[in-house]
Amino acid sequence: MTVRVFLLDDHEVVRRGVAALLSSEADIEIVGEAGTAEQALARIPAARPDVAVLDVRLPDGDGVSVCREIRARLPEVACLMLTSFSDEEALFDAVMAGAAGYVLKQIHGSDLVSAVRTVASGQSLLDPRSTAQMLARLRERQTRKDPLAALSAQERQILELIGEGLTNRQIGERLFLAEKTVKNYVSNLFSKLDMRRRTQAAAFVAQLKAAEGREPRAE
Repeated sequence: MTVRVFLLDDHEVVRRGVAALLSSEADIEIVGEAGTAEQALARIPAARPDVAVLDVRLPDGDGVSVCREIRARLPEVACLMLTSFSDEEALFDAVMAGAAGYVLKQIHGSDLVSAVRTVASGQSLLDPRSTAQMLARLRERQTRKDPLAALSAQERQILELIGEGLTNRQIGERLFLAEKTVKNYVSNLFSKLDMRRRTQAAAFVAQLKAAEGREPRAE
């Protein structure tokens, strides 16, 4: 089966080089090119490629935005991001936009051909290190959104009781846990919340309750 490819890069020389490389393969056909984000968004729907090779940095925008728009309109098109820069932020944004792969322009020609075939077959082209970075960023964002996201249900309950002023022994009696077990829970939740003292935890709980009180209730 022939893989239909669209190229987006603001450097004509780069576009021509990539086009010549890919079109020399019997199973790959170049069906369109663009030098700007605006051109790409206008031409890709008409070209109906299997793979869109998108430069990340463009004069009128960026390839990540093009990827997001194309994936929303044409989810069957696999987007392969091609860039000169190893940028963790761009990688994260590209993956969140739905890109199937992310490669540097320093890649060997044979590897680029292989990358196009890989994403065209429906597979993802992200190395384990990049995937780990992305998952770490996702967890970080979720934690910022919900400061208690890292805590287990038991740790949340213990934190609330600390906020009420209970000692470890009193918490153990309330939850039917050994005092030593409570102490371990407290140590773990302090570590997750980057705290050292119970007064910090109590103040934190008070702040959370105050914030909940300010939120509008659903009718």
